[in-house]
Amino acid sequence: MGSLLYRPDWEQARERLTSWWNGGDIGRPAMQITAARAEPIEEIPALPEPAGWLTHYSTKSLPYRVNLALRSCLWRDYYGEAVPAWSSGDLAPNCLALYLGCRGVEMAEDTVWCQPFIEDPESDGFGYDADNFYWRFTLEATRQVRAGAKGKFLDQFPDLIEGLDTLAAMRGTERLLEDLIYRPGWVRACLRKITDLYFRYYDILYDLIRDEVGGSVFWAWAPGRLTKLQCDFSAMISPAMFREFMLPVLAEMTERVSYSLYHWDGPGAIPHQEALLSIPRLNMIQWQPGAGNEPQWHPRWWPLYHRTLEAGKKIMIGGGGKEQLGALKREFGEKCKGFMLGCEASSREEAEELMEMMES
Repeated sequence: MGSLLYRPDWEQARERLTSWWNGGDIGRPAMQITAARAEPIEEIPALPEPAGWLTHYSTKSLPYRVNLALRSCLWRDYYGEAVPAWSSGDLAPNCLALYLGCRGVEMAEDTVWCQPFIEDPESDGFGYDADNFYWRFTLEATRQVRAGAKGKFLDQFPDLIEGLDTLAAMRGTERLLEDLIYRPGWVRACLRKITDLYFRYYDILYDLIRDEVGGSVFWAWAPGRLTKLQCDFSAMISPAMFREFMLPVLAEMTERVSYSLYHWDGPGAIPHQEALLSIPRLNMIQWQPGAGNEPQWHPRWWPLYHRTLEAGKKIMIGGGGKEQLGALKREFGEKCKGFMLGCEASSREEAEELMEMMES
């Protein structure tokens, strides 16, 4: 597949990304630049919204969700290393917890809460269930969208999530905090089980969504098995506890894929930077400042980026506009090539100007 309908120069972008991920110099940072289109790239009629629609999970809502996915990239142009992609099977910010037994409670549009279900830690009872409703929904949505998107755009992984975040969704945050103190052995056993189950689901999904060179999309495209890792729960525990319980999970998971990025969320997670940077196979960190804080490109976060780059890791952030990109280039110089920057442009001309500005 040398090109995509929504990204005719995809082959060239893919070659640059392959080089960038593997330590090559593409002359500038990797840049995920998109721009709004005045007209859709093709006409795909919209289906009527189902009555009571939020993120409604039912067999009746499947055609509507598939239609949303097939129309997701119609109104965007993609430049730099941006890839047209959509996660057709993404049901919640913790799909793995849904597959393992949580019920998805729809709070508002695009907002789903995973209802905990482990009441008795002595009989947790979670495992792979081929007939789980949410898992079957993800598989069917992925298959249908994959067929309709072929040659147009790529399908990306649903937001699976792992480790302590998944166990917190299944057990409840307050209970898990107590379990870390009073039932550490049980927590470790659950984390072992969750990691193995993660890859049981991941492997099936990867075989469904990978492209013809084996590349996959998880917030970015990489030329192999890519995963996005995280531990938002880490903001509530000490660095020592993070190293004890979560660091081994992350280290193992990076060993079981070809490429990895870590979603690092909020000031409360900053104390764990040293631990994250110690993971040999972790490739990239995506910094998310959290609500109410300065944006990703802000100088407040530059010391974090310097330490990350000096440790040999890449950084994924929103780069802002021309002024903010210029400031990043002045601050980081050649090291700026280790960034993957998300940007919004008003036109192809502006996208090209931004890329040229960031070239060395």
